Amino acid sequence: MKVLIIGCGRVGLGLAKNLVLQGVDVSVVDNDPAALVALGPAFKGKTFNGLGFDRDTLIAAGIEKCDALAAVTGSDEANLVIARVAKNFFRVPRVSARVYEPQKAKIYRRMGIQTISPVTLGIERLTSIMINSQLQIERSIGAGQVVLLDVDVSTNLVGKRMNDINLPGEIQVSAITRSGKTFLPDPTISFQSGDIVHLLCITGSKDKVAKAFA
Repeated sequence: MKVLIIGCGRVGLGLAKNLVLQGVDVSVVDNDPAALVALGPAFKGKTFNGLGFDRDTLIAAGIEKCDALAAVTGSDEANLVIARVAKNFFRVPRVSARVYEPQKAKIYRRMGIQTISPVTLGIERLTSIMINSQLQIERSIGAGQVVLLDVDVSTNLVGKRMNDINLPGEIQVSAITRSGKTFLPDPTISFQSGDIVHLLCITGSKDKVAKAFA
C-alpha cells in the first residue's frame, strides 16, 4: 500500500511514523525542509520538499500511484484544495483532510472528501466526559449524526443480550471486546462482567445508551 501525506507537522509526522511501522510505503511532502528533517534518519519513507498542491511536486511524490492521501497541513484551505485535486484530478481512491473549522468539514464531507475535525472531536469528547462519563466516543460518522461508542457493561446488564440494547433506527451493537479480544457477537451471546460494548448510535439517542448502561 502506498500513502502520500501532505504536511509534516505534529499530525503528519506522527501519522507517517505509525504507517511506516505497519509496513506501509509512505511519502511525505512539506514546503519546510526542517519539518522533513524532524522525521529523523531512521524514517524509512520518502520525503519531498515542495508545495502540497503543486502538480509537479505531487507527481514526483507518486500521487499517480498512491492508494491513499492525507492532507494535514496547518491550513484548512490548503488541505481542502489538495484533497479536491487528489480526488477529482488524480483519482486517488482514499482521500482525507484535517480541517479545523467544523462547518467546512461538514461541507466537504458532503462532497465526498473524508474530513477529520479536531475541534469537533474535542467538543464531543469533552461533552461526553462531563455529561455521560461512562460513554467513550470513538468517532463521529458522516456529518456527525451517528457516533461509534465504547461502553463498559454495567452490573445490571450482565446476562442480557444484544436485543435488550438494540433499538431499530437508533442503537445497534456492532462488536464486543472480552478479555482483550474483539469479536462480532451472535445475537444469542449474553453480556459478561468486564465486557466493552462497541455500538453505533444516532447522536440524539446517547442519553438512552447512558441510561441503559448506568
